[in-house]
Order: sequence, then C-alpha cells, then structure tokens
Amino acid sequence: MTEEGPKANAPSGTAQEGDKELKKEAHSLWENIKSFLSELLDIRSDTDRDSTIEAVKKDIPFKGHNAWILIFSIFVASIGLNVSSTAVVIGAMLISPLMGPIVGMGLSVAINDLDTLKRSLINLGIMVVLSVLTAFIYFSLSPLTKLTPELEARTYPTILDVLVAIFGGLALIVAKTKKGTIASVIFGVAIATALMPPLCTVGYGLAVGEWSNASGAFYLFCINAVFIALSTFVVSKLLNFPLVKYANSKKRKFIAQLASIIAIVVMVPSVILFWKLLKKEVFMKNATEYVAQVVQYEGAAVVKADQDYDTNRIDVYLIGNLVPQNVIQDWKEILMENDRLKETNLRIHQGTDQSSAISEQLTSDLKSGILEDLYANNQQALEDKNSQIELLEEQINRMRTSAIPFESLSREVQANYEDLERFGYASTVNTDFSKADTIPTFLVKWSASASAKARKEQEQRLAKWLKVKYQLDTLVISRY
Repeated sequence: MTEEGPKANAPSGTAQEGDKELKKEAHSLWENIKSFLSELLDIRSDTDRDSTIEAVKKDIPFKGHNAWILIFSIFVASIGLNVSSTAVVIGAMLISPLMGPIVGMGLSVAINDLDTLKRSLINLGIMVVLSVLTAFIYFSLSPLTKLTPELEARTYPTILDVLVAIFGGLALIVAKTKKGTIASVIFGVAIATALMPPLCTVGYGLAVGEWSNASGAFYLFCINAVFIALSTFVVSKLLNFPLVKYANSKKRKFIAQLASIIAIVVMVPSVILFWKLLKKEVFMKNATEYVAQVVQYEGAAVVKADQDYDTNRIDVYLIGNLVPQNVIQDWKEILMENDRLKETNLRIHQGTDQSSAISEQLTSDLKSGILEDLYANNQQALEDKNSQIELLEEQINRMRTSAIPFESLSREVQANYEDLERFGYASTVNTDFSKADTIPTFLVKWSASASAKARKEQEQRLAKWLKVKYQLDTLVISRY
C-alpha cells in the first residue's frame, strides 16, 4: 500500500512540470516578440532632439532667397493649375518653402517656446499673403480663366485631405527628428500635403471673382496646415522634447498654460472637423451604393444622382419608362431600413413626370453632361461609319480592278500605242502597316527605237486614259 502512493502521484508531477516548461517557453517567445517590435518601431534612441529643434527654427525665417523661391514656385504652380498639368504642380511643390513655419508652430507649442511661435505665425502669414498675391497677379494677367480639374480639386476639403495631412505631418516630423534628416521623406510630404496649390486657387478665385472657390481653397489650406502642426505637436510630446526654461517661474507657468490653451483650441475643432468630414464621406459612399443597387427599373435609366449631406437628401433623375409609385415607395422603404440613411429624403425626378417639370429641375451641369455623352456616342458612331465606308470603298476598288477585261484592253492598247512591245496587268497589295490597299499595276515594254522622252509621254497618256476608262483613283505603270 505504501508503494502505490508515489507511483500514483508520478504522472501528475510530470504533467505539472510540463505545464511549467510550456509557460516558460511561451513567456520567452512573447519577450522575444516584444523585444523585436520595440527595436523595429522605436525612434527614441535615434532621435536628435537638439539638432531637430535647431533645424526647425532654421527653416522658419522667410526672407531673401526663400522669398524669391516662394514667388517663383507660386508662378510655376499657378501655370500648372492653369493648364491642368499635374507634373508641373508637383515640381512647384518640391521647391516651395511653405512647410517650415507650420512645423515651427507645432514644435513651439510642444516645447512652450513663445518666441518661436510668434516668429512662425508671422512668417507663415507673410508667406500666405505673398503666395495669394503672386497667384492673383498671374491669374489676373492670364488669358486662361477656365476652372480646370486641377483647380477644382483644390476648392473643397475631404476626409482624404485630412488623413493625408495627419499622416504626412507625422512622417515629416519623424523624418526631421532622425539623426541625419531623410530628405526624400520631406520632399514626399511636400507633394502629398499639397500646401501650395490651395493658395494658388485662392488667388485664382479672387482674380476671377469666384469667392466660393477662394474660400473653399483657403479652408483646405488651413486644414492641411493645422493637422501638420498638430502632428508635429503630438510627436514632439511623445518624444519628450525638452521644454524651454524660463528664469521667471510665473512666466514659465504662464507660457505653459498658454501653450496648453493653444493646443486645446487647435485640437478640439480639428477633431470635430475630422468627425464631420468622416460622417459626410460615409454618407456619400452609402448614398452612392444605395442608388447603384436599389434604384433600378426595367426601361428606366439613372442619368444623375445628387447626394446632399447638409440637407440629408438624395435626388435621382430618371429617363425612360415611368416608374410606378409603388416601386418608388419600395425604394423608400429599403432606404428607411438602412441604418446610415434611414433619415434621408429620397426624391425621384422622371422625364415623363409632367407635374414635376423635370426639364426645369435638371441643372445646367446635368444637361451639358447629357449633351457631352450624346456627342461622344455620336462621334464614336461616326467614326465607326467612316471606318465601314473606307472598308467598302476599298472592296469596291478591288472589285473594279479585278473586273478589268484584260484581253479587250490589251487589243485597245496595242492599237493605240505602236511602240509598245509587251503589256501586262496585276493587282498589287501594299501596306503602310496601319492599313492595306490594292493598287492596279500595269507593266509595259517599249521598243528600243522609242526615245526616253517619247516613252515617258506615252506612259503618262496611258495612265490618264486608264484612270478615266476604269474610274480608278490610283494606279501604277511599271516597266519590264
């Protein structure tokens, strides 16, 4: 009995030891993963805080060379926007010095440096005024005043602009904090965040009197600037950049409070703005998907669908067969079942609905869009018909050349041209590698007694006669 106890407990002890070993290995694996991720994502050890602060302050001043670089880059960007050239606009953004004061604002708030904040704000204000003034002068003198796609894209902010500004700002300040600044990242952020094109668009709007475009473009610039500065502020705080020390404790406390207030004033509206733009983007996406998937009826087609987030409304314009009211009611019930669109008002406008007078409701943009589609379709139809006509003409020419009665022709030629010893005919297929053509080719051999001049004259007369006789557009006379 005394020997059975230890034997019974042996398997249990072995199992416990196995569990301990497994836990130990799992713990070791987790520690290795944490160590790897820490080394992979850690930027503190390679951060040069003093050099970063010095480099940021160095980029803030705006005078001399920077002023002329900004003026010239604004002209380049304005030209690119005016002719809708993306490549030119990108080139202008690469040489623009607009980024310096914005990063300076974010860093100065993070380290409680009031003097640097003042210099950043003053220099940024001068840059903005000079940029808008330069663009205004260019667009006032330019004969091209049409709103190009490149200009229109900078007249209103979207959630994508905010996201680009946030992550672009984060990439920029992280690149600047690294020992040995990564210049390629700075250039990439300058292109992605696109600070200059909105300012050029503000100048365009003021020059042509489009105040809504000017205000929308300036709004876009402000959003980009605020979120770049905000990203700089967050990274600087996370990396524990040293605060500016003041001898006077009251002044130090006041500056710290002021910096905190500025940070809150900037962050709270930014978060609210981000949330609103996100909700608008979600609404537009869901409304577009709803129209594409639900608003369908045989014999009717959607020519345009407008989604208005501010009024919470979807307007759908239909042409073709009249959609019954019970079908429209089904569409509205499906809309009510959609959690993101249940409070949205659906309005259907139909081409055959005389009571709604759709011809008056269609906007000029819609009418012009329909006309453009019709023009494009007609143009394609004409091109197809022209291709068919060319093909038929080619076939007719082939039939004409193949239908030449060679025996009777050869007797007529022999009777009219005494110096002709030999005469032949063939259809030659030629191509310039884009299209093929069949050309009638006549072979002649003149007697040795005929002079070169006489041969040439007779060949010209023969070619002219053959063209008239067989209604040929082209032919070739060659000698044996």
